[in-house]
Amino acid sequence: MHDTAHKAEAAAWLAMLGDNLGKGDIEATLDLLQDGCCWRDLVAFTWNIKTMEGKPAIAEMLAATLAATTPSASEITQASKTDDGAIQAWFSFKTSAGQGQGIFSLVDGRCRTMLTTLQSLDGHEEAAGMTRISGVTHKADRNRETWSERRAREEAEFVEGTADPYCLIIGGGQGGIMLGARLKQLGVPTVIAERNEKAGDSWRNRYRSLVLHDPVWYDHLPYVPFPDHWPVFTPKDKMGDWLEAYVKIMELTYWGSTECVSAVFNPETKRWRVELLRDGKKMIMQPTQLVFATGAYGPPKMIDLPGADSFAGEVLHSSHYSEGSAYRDKKVVVIGAASSGHDISVDLWEAGAEVTMVQRSPTTVIRSETLMELGFDIYSEQAVQNGIDVDTADMIAAATPFALQPPIQRALTEKIRTRDAEFYRKLKATGFLHDFGEDDTGLMMKAFRTGSGYYLDVGASQLIIDGEIGIKAGVEIDRLSKNAIHFADGTALEADVIIQSTGFHSMHEVVASIVSRETADRIGTCWGLGSGTRNDPGPWHGELRNMYKPVAQENLWLQGGNLALQRFFSKFVALQIKARMEGIETPVYAPPL
Repeated sequence: MHDTAHKAEAAAWLAMLGDNLGKGDIEATLDLLQDGCCWRDLVAFTWNIKTMEGKPAIAEMLAATLAATTPSASEITQASKTDDGAIQAWFSFKTSAGQGQGIFSLVDGRCRTMLTTLQSLDGHEEAAGMTRISGVTHKADRNRETWSERRAREEAEFVEGTADPYCLIIGGGQGGIMLGARLKQLGVPTVIAERNEKAGDSWRNRYRSLVLHDPVWYDHLPYVPFPDHWPVFTPKDKMGDWLEAYVKIMELTYWGSTECVSAVFNPETKRWRVELLRDGKKMIMQPTQLVFATGAYGPPKMIDLPGADSFAGEVLHSSHYSEGSAYRDKKVVVIGAASSGHDISVDLWEAGAEVTMVQRSPTTVIRSETLMELGFDIYSEQAVQNGIDVDTADMIAAATPFALQPPIQRALTEKIRTRDAEFYRKLKATGFLHDFGEDDTGLMMKAFRTGSGYYLDVGASQLIIDGEIGIKAGVEIDRLSKNAIHFADGTALEADVIIQSTGFHSMHEVVASIVSRETADRIGTCWGLGSGTRNDPGPWHGELRNMYKPVAQENLWLQGGNLALQRFFSKFVALQIKARMEGIETPVYAPPL
């Protein structure tokens, strides 16, 4: 069957769906779905980030949302056959609020998966392409305001306190910048507050050898993709410069050297009272929406080391490590064997330190070359040549909900394990503890479940195999003495320096430090899916906890994750905020308690 026939079959199914939804006939709608169908909705129906798994959950969602959403004008835009025999179809649709785009898959005439996303709000579309602004009025005008004068006026209004932004973003790293760009294009007055002096400093201030492990095709920012000559793997300082330039290009109101001291929400006015220190001077701002874009995690997590008072050397967290020249010829113990632990160990080795990595639990390691070939097929130069740009790839990736990922990831694990069997044999021979997760679902599911416990190998593993980086694995730390770290098995490692690459607390701890402990506890842990695996306790959420959607505190949002996640989800956070600014009804389905 060719694509025309696939499109016709998909169009016939979509017409039945549209007719049933239009009539509010939920029972007839369910007849079009497989029993285990998953419907993932990003704002379009639920004003939430929500996956409904199975017919009862879908029926409940539709019963609650159909009357307000009034979906209509569904139309197939393309359809094709997938490798497993399903028909995958892209479609456009309308809701009472705006324009949507979706993807569904059909197996034996019934829907297996459905993705629906809100793409724009009617009457509040981004000015781009055919609707871009002219930028100038071609006439003589004694009251002319130039572009630079307008920008200076807009900045001054916020600085002088004559106007409050509708949205304040706390954190000016990649997440705050991308969300700021989305909000700018939607006409939402926004200020980004960043503790560092300049945009990009959050990257520049990391350890000297840091390079992105993900490829360039996966890491684009909205609106301004990296140019074609950009390296596959971006060095940290180059990324810092790109972010700084991006802030200027996108005309963002970006305040460096600005710390958010406190924020209090007024439930009557529905506004925040935020105290800022900008260049050491106190400011009060009253935005309506407050976004925490301080990264995917919270403050550094340090483990307790009995006897630390007697240790003569230096103990620091990996987040405070910058470069290894000061540690030449010193004995350095790195506690932790995930990405930062590996990268810092390599940096120390390059600087001439004697490095041992203490591994407390198994790590998922995948060679960069292998994952590039097997795991980034839709984010690659070949994909670009085949017409799959980054926005298309993001939608394809989003079309498979988390609930259906484990078997897909286990199949990928099996390919990786077979391809690199000799590599894993050598790594295991060093005493290194390796796994592919508790359920063999590999690196990607660890990233979503805990954001930890994995390493994309860009050189450290060979140093471990060659004995250049030592490994002490699977033994509890007992205590420190003056110049050593002692283990429960009676062994000890001499140490001049101990670097704790031991991760970070949940992002809601940042909320606790700025808003209140009570508010943070009401929101709860951020990140994770509720998989019931190590460090990701249930119940099952099906989406990342508290990220990109309404939380238990109104008018507060959490934006975090890697470049790809923040690029994609910043659109939906921006649409949710814009809708509220414009007074559009946003009935949240299954809101947090």
